[in-house]
Amino acid sequence: MSKKLIAFYSRAGENYVNGMLKTLDVGNTEVAAGMIKELTGADVFKIEQIQDYPKSYNECIAQAQSDQKRDARPELKAYPDSIDEYDTIYLGYPNYWSTMPMAVFTFLEHFDFSGKTIKPFCTHEGSGMGSSESDIKRLCPKAKVEKGLAIHGGSVNRAGKDIEKWI
Repeated sequence: MSKKLIAFYSRAGENYVNGMLKTLDVGNTEVAAGMIKELTGADVFKIEQIQDYPKSYNECIAQAQSDQKRDARPELKAYPDSIDEYDTIYLGYPNYWSTMPMAVFTFLEHFDFSGKTIKPFCTHEGSGMGSSESDIKRLCPKAKVEKGLAIHGGSVNRAGKDIEKWI
């Protein structure tokens, strides 16, 4: 039996959901990661940067856009000791301007994903996967990157059947 890991980045606090600002106790991507864990029994690792984004949506957006424009690689609080034991990695993130948050780039560049299968999933408010799948393929050229699942953030609590079908 293959060993699986769910590595995800998610942001609670003030978020843009269904056209309005809403405060989330748990980020949408973390909700989706929990559903995947229930279905697969995979281990879970939350990607967290040392310097958190502000809780305010507008301040978060300004900082995240600045990071993306600078092609920043924020330092992470921790990493899994190893990913050697995993053959499948479910990689989750909110879509930030057609790709992943820069902390996910940091995570992907830290490990060798050769021979691994990466199954990306993202939450979004209308932009889908954007270019994130091609970004993952570029960062992990020796991994098999399967077709990702884009989950509308405002509908994440009703995405169980879509997630089950995708898995």
